[in-house]
Amino acid sequence: MILSMTGFGRSEGVFEGKKITVDIKSLNSKSFDLNIKMPLRYKEKEFEIRKMLNDRIMRGKVDCYITMENMNSSGDTAVNVELVKSYMAELKNMASDGPDFEYLKMAVRMPDAISAKTDEINENEWVLLTQLLEEALIKFASFRKTEGDILHEELKRNIHNIETYLSMVVPYEGVRLEAVRERYQNTLKEFGNIDETRFYQELAYYTEKLDISEEKVRLVQHLKYYTEVMKNENLNGKKLGFISQEIGREINTLGSKANHAEIQKLVVMMKDDLEKIKEQTLNVL
Repeated sequence: MILSMTGFGRSEGVFEGKKITVDIKSLNSKSFDLNIKMPLRYKEKEFEIRKMLNDRIMRGKVDCYITMENMNSSGDTAVNVELVKSYMAELKNMASDGPDFEYLKMAVRMPDAISAKTDEINENEWVLLTQLLEEALIKFASFRKTEGDILHEELKRNIHNIETYLSMVVPYEGVRLEAVRERYQNTLKEFGNIDETRFYQELAYYTEKLDISEEKVRLVQHLKYYTEVMKNENLNGKKLGFISQEIGREINTLGSKANHAEIQKLVVMMKDDLEKIKEQTLNVL
């Protein structure tokens, strides 16, 4: 079964006036490359979050964004009242008399006068966060499956195209070898005292060099194997990549032996579809 490395999943929830959002997205990569951005209050749970994502995503360049938005007007800040009063008293001692409001404006700019609340995540919030991660991962996996189904159809179409072009090579094979035979005979007519046995030995040698039957058989086998792996094996991206390399080798050899304009055209079309296969295979999980 084909799964795409491209994926996206989002989930949202509310806990004690805070809106928590989890976004997970991925692109193709040779390995698992995870980047997580989250509020400081969740940092202590980063190891568990990483493990959860690693176990479920397996491979790809992954970004996970966890955001928290306070829905209350009070905000997540605290004013250190006693410290602000102390700053104001010191400022009054240092300066001439003035409005208390002016001293207040200066005091609240002093260190630690206003600070963000850094209370730790509690158990109920962690339970909700894991639920949101699970929900995002389910949507992420569904996205990968949908994209994988599209990839599967594209790959199947490209494999079928190569099979079709290969079948079109057959009518030209006999014509090609006969043309080689006639060319050698016409060339040798210019010379006298031809050793007929030697002529047929040479002709057999060049015919064997131009024979593409083995390449055709191997190419058919590779195409069939690619289809079987695509259909029946999971997490098959790397394996499909190796098989596509073997398909390329057989097509290249077939092209080098072709010695026929129409066969060369068919080889070029095979290569075009093979490049599409290689490009699409890079995005298979």
